[in-house]
Amino acid sequence: MPIPSRPLSPCIHVCQIKPSTEVCQGCGRTLDEIAYWGRMTEAEKAAVWERIEQEGYVVGGVSTD
Repeated sequence: MPIPSRPLSPCIHVCQIKPSTEVCQGCGRTLDEIAYWGRMTEAEKAAVWERIEQEGYVVGGVSTD
C-alpha cells in the first residue's frame, strides 16, 4: 500500500489545547505528540497521521479547516 503524501507536520497553526483531553483542536495531536514530533520516527509519525485522519482532523494529509 503506497504511503500517502503528507506535509512535514499536521500543524495548521490553530493551536488550541483542550485542557480536559490535552489534544490540540487544530491538528488533533496530544501535547506529547507535539513536543516529540521532531524526534519521532517516520513509523511513529505515520501512526499519529492515521489516527488524526480517522478522527477527522485531516483528510489525506490536508486540514479539514
